[in-house]
Amino acid sequence: MSGPTLRVEDVAQLDHDRRRRTGIPEVVFGEGKTPEQTLHLLAELRHGDPSAPALATRCPEEVLALAGAAFPHETVAVDAVGRTVTVGELPSPTGRTAVVTAGTTDLPVAHECRATLRALGVDVDLVPDVGVAGLHRLLGHLDRLRDADVVVVVAGMDGALPSVVAGLVAAPVIGVPTSIGYGVAAGGIAAATSMLASCSPGLVVVNIDNGFGAAVHAVKIHRRVRGG
Repeated sequence: MSGPTLRVEDVAQLDHDRRRRTGIPEVVFGEGKTPEQTLHLLAELRHGDPSAPALATRCPEEVLALAGAAFPHETVAVDAVGRTVTVGELPSPTGRTAVVTAGTTDLPVAHECRATLRALGVDVDLVPDVGVAGLHRLLGHLDRLRDADVVVVVAGMDGALPSVVAGLVAAPVIGVPTSIGYGVAAGGIAAATSMLASCSPGLVVVNIDNGFGAAVHAVKIHRRVRGG
């Protein structure tokens, strides 16, 4: 039997029971919605589940600009790089996920991942711009990666970095291919197929640019390991 839902005009049917069923709450996906719709849905999520922050991803610039004024009595975190808005106090973090990027251009996806992890109560260590074009940069951060419970690796171009990291750490590694790259990179398809064809065990791969999905997978690992 399905859980309770809230119909919001002719825009959405919010699933307030999702957190109980899956451990992950409903989240607003901002693309394809007007700013008014996104902010209204955020308000309804916050009202329906006041014990936790409400999150919107892939928000257009207007939503990022209006979010603070739309929730004057709330704590609002706007990440312009990751295009996320979080409304409400963040939960106390448990565990730790390292989020690693191959290049600076992968940061928007990494920031989306970081905002999602924080909203869901997991501590984050961001390690940017350590791709295989200068592998010595990664080696200088191995202690940070090995201290993490889960490692998310965000990479475009040839998508090689997650395979390298999975061969260096004991923690589960989640690869996120990005749509960064020239010509035959094909909008992230080359990176995705490279990660999927990896010979490094312990690597799983989410969809192209899906920082949110990688964060959710990491959170579920944390909660199972820690009895949540």
